[in-house]
Formats: sequence, C-alpha cells, structure tokens
Amino acid sequence: MKTLIKGGRVIDPANKIDKIADVLVEDGKIAAVGENLPSEGAEVFEAEGKIVSPGLIDMHVHLREPGQEAKEDFGSGSRAAAAGGYTRVATMPNTRPVIDNSALVKAMQKRAEEDAVVHVEIIGAVTKGQQGEEMAEMGDMVQAGAIAFSDDGHFTRSAKVLLNCYDYLRTFDKVIINHEEETSLVEEGVMNESHRSAMLGMKGRPTVAEDIAVARDVMLAEYADARVHVAHISSGRAVDIVRQAKARGVKVTAEVTPQHLTMTDDLVELFDSSTKINPPLREQKDVDAVLAGLLDGTIDCIVTDHSPHAQEEKDREYMYAPSGFPGLETAVGILLTDLVHTGKLDIAMMIEKMTAAPARIFGINAGSLAEGMPADITVIDPELEWTVDDKKFYTKGSHSPFVGRRLKGKAVMTFVDGRLVMKDGEILA
Repeated sequence: MKTLIKGGRVIDPANKIDKIADVLVEDGKIAAVGENLPSEGAEVFEAEGKIVSPGLIDMHVHLREPGQEAKEDFGSGSRAAAAGGYTRVATMPNTRPVIDNSALVKAMQKRAEEDAVVHVEIIGAVTKGQQGEEMAEMGDMVQAGAIAFSDDGHFTRSAKVLLNCYDYLRTFDKVIINHEEETSLVEEGVMNESHRSAMLGMKGRPTVAEDIAVARDVMLAEYADARVHVAHISSGRAVDIVRQAKARGVKVTAEVTPQHLTMTDDLVELFDSSTKINPPLREQKDVDAVLAGLLDGTIDCIVTDHSPHAQEEKDREYMYAPSGFPGLETAVGILLTDLVHTGKLDIAMMIEKMTAAPARIFGINAGSLAEGMPADITVIDPELEWTVDDKKFYTKGSHSPFVGRRLKGKAVMTFVDGRLVMKDGEILA
C-alpha cells in the first residue's frame, strides 16, 4: 500500500529537513522525502499550506488503566491522542494497582494492542506501590518492555532509596522520571504559594518545594552517574538548577507542559477547578523563565501531562477537586496560538521538542522521517481557526481550562504506521 502526502512544509528536525516536499509511504514505512515524488498507485493527500512532521510523541500521559477506567482508558485516551496529532504516548504507572511488575507491564501492552489506535508505551514504577520504600522489579520490567520508570504523583522521600534505584537502573540505560515537590512543603497546598493564593485564602505549594526536590534528585543522579528526567518543570529556579547541572555534564533532561508555558496562577478561581494541577500554575516570572529554558535547550521536550478525571470529581470546590486536566487534544492549538503565532517560539523548535527530542531521550525508534522509519506522521494546519469544545473531545475528561477558547492551528491528519487514523478531527480507526 502506497500513500503520498503532497506539497506540505516538511519539518523533520532529526534529519535537519525544513522544506516544501512530498512524503512517500509504502508498506507502513517512510519510502522517500523529496520534491515531485511519483504518485502512481498511491493514495494522495494534499498538504499545501500545512506542516508535515514526524508523528508527535508525548512521554507523559495518564491513560488510567488499570483500575481507573471511569476517568480514561486506552481506547478513549489513544483516540484523544490521535485527534491531537500524537502517534505515540507513554502512560504513567500511578494506577490501581500500580504498574510495578513485569506481569502488569505485559498486560498493559496487550490492552494497548487490543484497544489503542496509536502506539502506547508503558512506564513502570520506581518503587513498589509507589510507596518510596522498596525498589520495584525494574529489571524485569525492562525485559518486559517498560520504556522508563517513574513514581509520578509521588516524591521519593528517601534519598537512599532513590540513589539505590539510580545505581541499579544505570546498567539498563533507562531513565527515571521524577515528580519534583518536597512533600513536607506542599502538604494541603492546592495552588502556587503567592499573592494570588493569599487573596483567595487557599494554602499554597511554594516553588522552593520544587527547587529543593530538583536539586536533590539531580545531585543524586550526578553522584551515581545515572540518568534523570525532571517531570513537568514549572519553577524558574528549578530551570536554572537543571541548566547548571547540564553545564557540569550531569545526565539530566527535563520536560514542560503547554500550561506551564502559557498560564499563570492569576487564572485560578475558587469555583473553577479546571486549573488545579501539580505542580501548580506559577507566576509570570516562572512562566518566562521556563520558556527561556525551553529556548536555550535546558528543557528538552514538551509533554501534556494529560490527566483526565471523571466530571463529578472535578465539579467541586477547588480545594477538594483532584489535580489535572486533559491536554492531548488542545496542546498543538495552545502552543501555536500562544507561542508560535506570537513569535515567542519557532515552529521548527516546537516540532523538535515534540518528536526528535523525546525519541532520543527515551530510546524510541520514532521521531524521524528518514527512509525506512515507521510511517508515523502528523499533518498540522497552522492557520486553521477552531474553538475548543469539550463535547467533541475523545477523552473522557471534559474539565479543560481551554474550553471555549478560540485557537489558531490544529492537527488535521494523523498517520500511524502509514495508516490514516485521524482526518479533520474525526477518528477513522
């Protein structure tokens, strides 16, 4: 089977390509990228005026299986991913039960094969039950195919336990993704500690909690000569800590979400829990510092931290609602509208942070349009204007703070292994 995506602006950072060209797909693989490629025998998709990139990759999502299917499952979450232009996602292990052994890794891989319309990678827990007390069966999970390890949603209190995990995992060349908030400083906090939290009368989660956690975990990784990845970085000081560590040669990488790049705690309201996330929305100075870190390479990739909840859970006062909101279907539109179209971020860099960079960090055979690579391709219309409508979401979560926003730019086609799974917002698989 042959497919020709014709006349788009091909942006492939992994191979330093940025030009008007065609992309030829044959038998699920990239056959060629070039000008005026032959269309004989191929299904042709016109892409003039659009961006053609490697399939977007999100290495930090919560698909909620096993045990929390009322919030999301592999079917709904993977369709949300395809609708947003993602061809590969990695799901976090803070489920019920926690994904902390090889049997669960294999079971989740089977579930993905059965229900998912995009590639789903499995992240295993660092400690048993994510309790931070005893190392999980990480070696067995590596053999089963776990792509990385994380106790996301939990800060590992014991430095000794984390150091042991770094030492052990180093032999497998896999990365630990750390949720960075020193627990004693954020207990009962529901938003960023700032003038805004004082005005609203809500307990805060200070940036210093993130700074201390990042500094400790980076120093432990440096001592162990191990790899560490900072999840959803949000503090300007934490960005500087990572920057300095990279300058010393520490094997540290970092990710950021669209919300931490574009939103501040000024948007928090007492009776709208859609903005409640961990780490929380910060002040403008932190948003500016995080963007600067993205631009100078301190921050390596962009993720969504897609965290859907059942509507009845979020439909309560801010302090009582769970943290997180769905982000897979809005990320491209938010980044293009608030950063690319405003001149703050180059679209080629945006693509690199969402394709080649995560593929490189996590050792995935993806993020490239080189000949012979799997034909995972995203087509984006940067000029398409649309309104975020939660009734059109494929995710089960409808509590996005972006609902009702008019955005400019959207993924319009998603190909997985050469198969068109989404066109113009409609899932075809």
